[in-house]
Amino acid sequence: MRHLKRGRKLHRESAQRGALMKALMVALIDHGKIRTTEAKAKELRPAIEKMVTRARAKTVQNVRLVRRTLPDTSTKKLFDDIAARYRDRNGGYTRVVKLGSRRSDGSRMASIEFV
Repeated sequence: MRHLKRGRKLHRESAQRGALMKALMVALIDHGKIRTTEAKAKELRPAIEKMVTRARAKTVQNVRLVRRTLPDTSTKKLFDDIAARYRDRNGGYTRVVKLGSRRSDGSRMASIEFV
């Protein structure tokens, strides 16, 4: 039983899940909108929201915590551009829009974007 077990496994081992989330975060920060499966988008949303919340308060500690996960170019864009847009917003920085099924394998697709 999976009582009190949070998050989706996405058919990956722990390190692969971490790498996937990192890649999805970088893509979302760089492009502003990405198209992925619905499960990945729902799993990405809390992770990127926490990053944006940290970036809103630009302190040395927050920069170090974000750089632990993201590369320098994405960190710079997150702190300078994205966090500046959401200074007065208390959460809800992203939206997940369901798109329907993928033709090849029928997976449910979704688009995740910054509001």
